[in-house]
Amino acid sequence: MFQKQAGCSCCPLQVLIMFGINALKCTHGVRRMILLVLLTNIMLLLYCLTKPNQVKMSGSQEDTCPHSMAKILKENVTRPSQRSKPKSDECHPAVNIMFMKTHKTASSTMINILFRFGEKNNLKFAFPDGRNDFLYPSPFQCSQVKNYRPGDCFNIVCNHMRFELREVSKLLPPDAAYITILRDPVDLFESSFHYYHTAVPLTWRIPGKNKLVEFLKNPPAFYSPEAYNSFYLKNLLFFDFGLDNNVEANDPSVMRGIHFLSKHLHLVLISEYFEESLILLKHKLCWSTEDILYFKLNSRKRSSVSKLSPEFRAKALEWNGADWTLYQHFNATFWARVESFGRERMKQEVDELRRRNAEMQAICIEGGNPVEAKNIQDSRFLPWQPVGESSILGYNMKNDIDPKFRTLCEKMLTPEIQYLSDLGVSLWLTRLWGWVKDTVFTFNWN
Repeated sequence: MFQKQAGCSCCPLQVLIMFGINALKCTHGVRRMILLVLLTNIMLLLYCLTKPNQVKMSGSQEDTCPHSMAKILKENVTRPSQRSKPKSDECHPAVNIMFMKTHKTASSTMINILFRFGEKNNLKFAFPDGRNDFLYPSPFQCSQVKNYRPGDCFNIVCNHMRFELREVSKLLPPDAAYITILRDPVDLFESSFHYYHTAVPLTWRIPGKNKLVEFLKNPPAFYSPEAYNSFYLKNLLFFDFGLDNNVEANDPSVMRGIHFLSKHLHLVLISEYFEESLILLKHKLCWSTEDILYFKLNSRKRSSVSKLSPEFRAKALEWNGADWTLYQHFNATFWARVESFGRERMKQEVDELRRRNAEMQAICIEGGNPVEAKNIQDSRFLPWQPVGESSILGYNMKNDIDPKFRTLCEKMLTPEIQYLSDLGVSLWLTRLWGWVKDTVFTFNWN
């Protein structure tokens, strides 16, 4: 019943009509189940509405970003180095970037940095059409890019996708930097379970209030690889990278996948060491400290975070063994980079970044800290929320900001959905789903 269908046979309107007449007579539990069934059908319908006819690319030279176009694209960019000419021995800021945006890894904060850098420097983004991701969880294809034509060139690709290197590389010049970010698999799994489990129908029958712990007691009882949206709950990093998320950690394909990524990714950031990651990014791309200033976006209120005991942390690691192997590998390469960079030098630059961020926080943020969604005064700064709750924090911007900082403050505080709209991306489907989520399901979810 809950497997994703290849065609568009889903019909949520029939479900609504069938159950709507008797809804008032139902118990709370039955009403909740009706909403859950309706939710699944609507998600299937929205998926069908946006599944385009994928254009099969031949992989020929004509399909890729040609060197001549890449050169023209680069020359048209207004780069920081053009505003203050560097010395001959200084590097030039990188403008061609593929950021593989993984789920629940502080990637929303990273994408805000990329949006600001790209907008400031007149870069060309490859954006999706009608929604905020590239038809995730389908594997990425160039035809998912808005108005794409074979041979088109772009500077930045950074929206959620299921990674497909051969397709992505067609969009970017040969000198593009490929970057991603990882997070400890236990914390990622906890966050993903909290955020997405209501969209995974097999989890609806998990008993008790602590559904995460009940799931970890016996994951196969509430999980099937073929079930709708099941990928959110097992080795999500592996899935995002286009790999098989259902393999065991000791399967040889796990290390093959890791070696493939090691070969093609130029820098892997670590969420737990976000500031150190940004310093490495700054030097890898030859950016300035101003380019990497940030406010933490899409953070959760503490009361929504499940504290796992050592026993259940071990179970979560075992369940997400492929992600754990992936994380261990790139965590080691990350610290090797830090050692090469220099521990004392890293400490000094992290301290400077923290100082600059604190200055911007004092300038921009009312009260200095994030607040719950209900207390956000301006909808421009209201982050996207999970189904049935408002656990994601946001910010209020000060009113009395020095005019020279106002635009920067606004951009640093703007969540992904609103920023995409500001950049001219049509998000009709995302907004439609947001309306359904907030209007139909929130009122009677718990």
